Amino acid sequence: MTDDLERMPIFRDLITEPLTVADFEDASSEIRKSILPSPQIAWPLLAERCDCKVWVKHENHLPTGSFKVRGGLWFMRQLEQSMERKISGIIAATRGNHGQSVAFAAGRYGLKAYVVVPHGNNPEKNRSMRGLGAAVIEHGTDFNEALDHALSLSIEKGFYAMPSYHPILVQGVGTFAFELLQAQPDLDIVYVPVGMGSGASGTIAARNALRCVTEIVGVVAERADAYALSFEKGQIVETNSADTIADGLAVRIPDPEALRFLRTGLSRIVRVSDDEIRLALRAYFQDTHNLAEGAGAAALAALMKEGEIARGKKVGLILSGGNIDRATLMDALA
Repeated sequence: MTDDLERMPIFRDLITEPLTVADFEDASSEIRKSILPSPQIAWPLLAERCDCKVWVKHENHLPTGSFKVRGGLWFMRQLEQSMERKISGIIAATRGNHGQSVAFAAGRYGLKAYVVVPHGNNPEKNRSMRGLGAAVIEHGTDFNEALDHALSLSIEKGFYAMPSYHPILVQGVGTFAFELLQAQPDLDIVYVPVGMGSGASGTIAARNALRCVTEIVGVVAERADAYALSFEKGQIVETNSADTIADGLAVRIPDPEALRFLRTGLSRIVRVSDDEIRLALRAYFQDTHNLAEGAGAAALAALMKEGEIARGKKVGLILSGGNIDRATLMDALA
């Protein structure tokens, strides 16, 4: 797998070889063959609630309901161009959105997708992945155990192991931030959720490429704060659990390369509680009539928590996904 990745044209260190405007334009051009750009909307009721101008980047409007599809499409294109051997399928570990991305993109290149999820994973995300053509394999109690199993299966079965974090994925998913900051280059702050780190890294890379002065703030769940702990200590800190309603943020072990890059570009990482995420889910529904999943609502939860810091400013929120299951939604709205 490593040899194939290194043959890709943009196998790079994001710190020493930063992504350029041309890099993002290349990825955007390819991705737009399959999906349209998502809208960025300034919602007046959110502005009233938060006492600042609020622009929401609606990645929940994409075909898989999440920003991840951008990375899957761009990565699969690069993989197709670089592979020198036939592979029997693509495998990835996921809590849902990455798996939908892999299935969506693999189908466009005639490849079978296999996704490994932990037991008890969101049943509606599992159903969606199957609907997109993926074979869903349940293993372990959390994302990191599912990841270990996916890597073992890739060796055993000859599947290509799709990473959860890689510079090519950062370039692909970062097109959402490229679109947002091209449209609104004078944003003071952007709040972005941090799962494995590709979305936050893409936001930093796009900000840097466009030479904006926007402050970027990462957001994690209080009960899954391995990235916040690692960011603060400057080294990988693993946690024993990642039990949160925001399954897209439920990571126990950060990626070292992601952490290294995030520490160059995030001003801080904010922790939000599950109750604060539920409040943000309700606010999105009441003020915009949009559905957000837990990770998708995390950015708004952080803005509401940091109200004084953002007061009167122009703020961007990454609504990274809307794939919330019915039980969690009903609980939040109640």
